[in-house]
Amino acid sequence: MRDRQRTVEWQVCGVCNYDCSYCIQSKKSRVGHPSPDEVERFLAFFATLPGRWEVKMTGGEPFAFRGFMERIVPGLVAGTGHTLSVLTNLSAPQSILGRFAELTRGRLGIVSASIHLEHVDIDAFVEKASFFRARIDPEARMVVNAVLVPGRLDAVAQAKRAIEGADLPFFPQVMKVGKGVHEYDDGDRARMDGLIGLSRSPRKVNLAPSYRGRLCYTGVDYFVLTQTGDGWSCRTARRFGEGYLGNVHAGTFSRRELPERCAYDICPCTVPANRGMIEGVGAQAEEG
Repeated sequence: MRDRQRTVEWQVCGVCNYDCSYCIQSKKSRVGHPSPDEVERFLAFFATLPGRWEVKMTGGEPFAFRGFMERIVPGLVAGTGHTLSVLTNLSAPQSILGRFAELTRGRLGIVSASIHLEHVDIDAFVEKASFFRARIDPEARMVVNAVLVPGRLDAVAQAKRAIEGADLPFFPQVMKVGKGVHEYDDGDRARMDGLIGLSRSPRKVNLAPSYRGRLCYTGVDYFVLTQTGDGWSCRTARRFGEGYLGNVHAGTFSRRELPERCAYDICPCTVPANRGMIEGVGAQAEEG
């Protein structure tokens, strides 16, 4: 197994300023954020993680939570040696994005910018993404994610052309539903090849594959952390109510000591695969 990049995916808040029809998160979960005291406990927890981790911050929409820029980002930069990454819909004002770029100078890993065509104009989004990329740490990587929404793949193809025309990496994602993926009809499947490309690598596309039976270090060198402080070995385990690691606020959180064989038929995101957590799958991705 190749080198692993220890990573925690932290859902810093539930609140999101978008309401996408295809969002896999339920509406009832897209609310709320940690209190100031809980933010401080999170920061104290991250300071105890041994070595250098990648803290990939997700939501909801992280920038929609005021405490994200006021305390979380400065606190992680000043109080830990970890690498910071972020998944964002890029709706924050340019002034806020510029401030984020300044704060994370020398510490930023990956910016995953999601384009949601129900809410944004393609050209305006690409312009903002280009603005942000020009200001983030030169050593950091940036990719634009897009969900392959059924019946709307012509619009996704238009977005792909604009994104790649601005020299930004385009990262397509099959649409997830419940505990699986959407069944595309024949018309959409005919369009998929052009959007996905020849590579089926998790570095280039999220096809939500199965790694059942493979040795997996999720829960050991990778875990998911929710805004309430609950830790889970991976996203799929959480959906099945399995892989619970405890709560950081309650002081009960504990990582597994040894890897286990994957027991699931879907790996909904590419982060574990691209950080070297899964047997036989490459590490150190450029996207995701």
